[in-house]
Amino acid sequence: MQILSIKSSRNYVVISIFLILFFGTGYYFGQRQPVPTIYNYNNETQAPATAINTASDKNNADFNIFWDAWKRLDQNYIDKSKLNAREMMYGAIKGLTQSLGDPYTTFMPPADNKRFSDDISGSFDGIGAEIGIRKNNLVIVAPLEGTPAKKAGIMAGDIITKIDDKSTIDMTIDEAVSLIRGKGNTVVTLAILREGWNSTKDFPITRNTIQIPIVKVDFKDGDIAILRLYHFTENSTFEFNKAIQQIVKAKVKGVILDLRNNPGGYLESSVEIASHFLDKNALVVKESYTDGREDQFVSKGYGEFANIPTVVLTNQGSASAAEILAGALRDQKNIKLIGEKTFGKGSVQQLFQLNDTSSLKITIAKWLTPSGKSISDEGLIPDIEVKLTDTDIEENNDPQIDKALEFIKTIVK
Repeated sequence: MQILSIKSSRNYVVISIFLILFFGTGYYFGQRQPVPTIYNYNNETQAPATAINTASDKNNADFNIFWDAWKRLDQNYIDKSKLNAREMMYGAIKGLTQSLGDPYTTFMPPADNKRFSDDISGSFDGIGAEIGIRKNNLVIVAPLEGTPAKKAGIMAGDIITKIDDKSTIDMTIDEAVSLIRGKGNTVVTLAILREGWNSTKDFPITRNTIQIPIVKVDFKDGDIAILRLYHFTENSTFEFNKAIQQIVKAKVKGVILDLRNNPGGYLESSVEIASHFLDKNALVVKESYTDGREDQFVSKGYGEFANIPTVVLTNQGSASAAEILAGALRDQKNIKLIGEKTFGKGSVQQLFQLNDTSSLKITIAKWLTPSGKSISDEGLIPDIEVKLTDTDIEENNDPQIDKALEFIKTIVK
């Protein structure tokens, strides 16, 4: 909002990256796993000789080294009051996940895990932006429509260099979320570096309760519908169906599907919405696992828009489920993408609840478009690239929508 994918009663949630206050887009909720005993060493105890055997010898690990380090810290660290066995254990687990270099494989201590559970309820206090990691930088994936972040001028692709006075170098997504979140009517200041800028600029943003919008319909030139989809939530299918009724009633000649700054959401909602454009059983997306297994998700073939000329608008804030929808429409219907390259988040995380209410989120698969293209990292490159500049925003111009209108008029009957 990462393609996180929540799997529960066949409901899938896909979301890119952590929403600063909603990191929905999903996870598979794993079964509760037994947690190994954590030894708190004193001078008399001995470290267990444990090795991890994996498929590759180079990955074998002698745990004597870990326990030796633990024991030496316990015996020699100058400030004994800071030797908290539980926090040391949590730090070690975080180190395990960070060693993989995957910002979406993370450990969440109990407090962070509770915050994540609260966030996916859909209402929260924050600034209303989704954040992620790109090339080791903390970036804005998408500011949500009508939120404090959007109103403050935050844009998709912005690099966050500081949160208040704290540098974001080596900061995890979880740590950033905890700093940016806060009580309503309080201020957080983000130092932002944007493409084309020579220096950072501070953006003070007043936190507020975030209600995520879903869909909006406008009409241009009487017979072109602009369908803006802001997020794939549990209710997006219902709201989308209402929008369809408006569009069908208007007897439009063309549809512009606007997925800009859409960070993702429920995978099932993405498949449902694709079904209004695609033939029955047309492939929407594949889920590919390391062992070669693939799960396929196909269109239900509702087809209201199957024969209506359509284009799709994308930008750097189009992620996960939005990328799945855009990729499926291009691969299956040759629908053109206009705007900017998408974020590139197409991995699936499984969420394992641990015994002490902490959790471990592990990347287990990746998403592929119907043509087999991986969404991760690369994103989707538009067929017609149109940049949106700071000047365009200041003057309330939208050259991307202008280009979409120009193009669709060349293909309508």
